[in-house]
Amino acid sequence: MEEIRAFLAYLEKERGIDRETVVLALEGALLQASRKSVGPAKNLRIEIDRKTCAIKAIATVKVVEKVVNLHDEISLVKALKLNPDTVLGNDLDIDVTPRDFGRIAAQNARQVFTQKLRQAERDVVKEEYKDQIGKIISGAVRQFDRTDVIVDLGRAEAVLPKHERIQGEEYNQGDRIRGLLLEVQENTSGPSLVLSRAHPNFVRALFELEVAEIADGTIEIKGIAREPGQRTKIAVFSREEKVDPVGACVGMRGMRVKNIVKELSGEKIDIVRWSDDIRTYVANALSPAKLAKVVVDPDRPKVIHVTADADQLSLAIGKRGQNVRLTAKLTGWKVDIQREEGDISFEEKMTRAIERLAQIPGIGKGNAEKLVRTGFLDVVGILASDVATIESDGGFDAETAKTIYESAAASLVITEEGGQKQT
Repeated sequence: MEEIRAFLAYLEKERGIDRETVVLALEGALLQASRKSVGPAKNLRIEIDRKTCAIKAIATVKVVEKVVNLHDEISLVKALKLNPDTVLGNDLDIDVTPRDFGRIAAQNARQVFTQKLRQAERDVVKEEYKDQIGKIISGAVRQFDRTDVIVDLGRAEAVLPKHERIQGEEYNQGDRIRGLLLEVQENTSGPSLVLSRAHPNFVRALFELEVAEIADGTIEIKGIAREPGQRTKIAVFSREEKVDPVGACVGMRGMRVKNIVKELSGEKIDIVRWSDDIRTYVANALSPAKLAKVVVDPDRPKVIHVTADADQLSLAIGKRGQNVRLTAKLTGWKVDIQREEGDISFEEKMTRAIERLAQIPGIGKGNAEKLVRTGFLDVVGILASDVATIESDGGFDAETAKTIYESAAASLVITEEGGQKQT
């Protein structure tokens, strides 16, 4: 059994697999195999000498006067030849090792060693990478499995799924790539490492690698909003007043952020100064657009109204609404952005006035259009007049004029402080 002994030593020294674990597994495998050769004995076991690796099949049988069960009993006459001290009714251990057991042992040993080796390699991979989840690891593109990219990490391989890739990126076999270790999945073939280059935390990890002040905790990343391959907004805050969080992330001559943009294949990065004042935070996030007014909605939670001049509106909204959309993701607030009223044309003001009045129950669009053309632009203007004036100036009949006035009055809510606001 030199072959078995040599392989046990290899597994123990080179692979770090416990010798006793492998021996016990081998004994179990040989027990199953030996039942075909020895027979269905109840008390059959395999013993492997820990030093010499000699293998024996041992059966425990009962000493009887007359044998009824060949596999579990032995006659007293035969038992006395094996052990002169045996007594009728006692149990006796006998060697039942088959002649070709060496060949059976070798076959099973190879199978057990292969299984244990694979399991050990899986355990090593799992142990090595379980603490690297959320960190960046690198490897070389090995092959392509449909739309997934298989990455060779050296001692293991990882998969970069299509939905975790940056849009527009193409890879060739042998290319070196980096990705965020997203998770270690368990499956029948062993642990599977999943990489991502599209996850927001990939950008976070890149900044942690590139910006020393983030790595040492001086600067904190407060939030990230990302549309992979297009644009990312990252909010940063400095724990030390003397350290500019935005400047530190940009780096001298912009080198730090340029390195990250290069890694992301040209994806734009907006570095935003975080603030605990949501109005300031939103204004910073919408930069470089200059805003005329930022107001928190008093009635709807997590809603903020932003007003921008006409020449700043498109900049604030961004191409296809991307700037305001990422701002909403970053801050966690719904951002309602509008143009400054002073920049609205007369026709647009009329249209907006009609829309507001038309929404009031009891007025409707047709009446709203007649009211606005007459000069009644809002609820306050209607209530500043009277039913008779509305009837005569607007060309309404008495009943309609009365309904309009009452509807306008009903749309106002008297606050506890005595002020008024339109519902």
